[in-house]
Amino acid sequence: MTIGQTQALQGLQSSEAQFNRVAASIAQAPFSSSAPQGDRVDLSTQAVALIQSRNSFEANIKALKVDDQMQQTLLNVIG
Repeated sequence: MTIGQTQALQGLQSSEAQFNRVAASIAQAPFSSSAPQGDRVDLSTQAVALIQSRNSFEANIKALKVDDQMQQTLLNVIG
């Protein structure tokens, strides 16, 4: 496994962990306006975090694809 693959896989795991944290936060918090101020979820902040985790995931997938293409090209040149 190359360094690029390792880093991309770690990035995928990090993105998944962030997504799971945000999803759990949204799922567990009350949305009622009668809930105490500290117990409410700021949906705009959570939506931004979800978008960031999605973008990070997509970027790491693209990095894996580029790494795969580079390896294929190298094997074709050597080959």
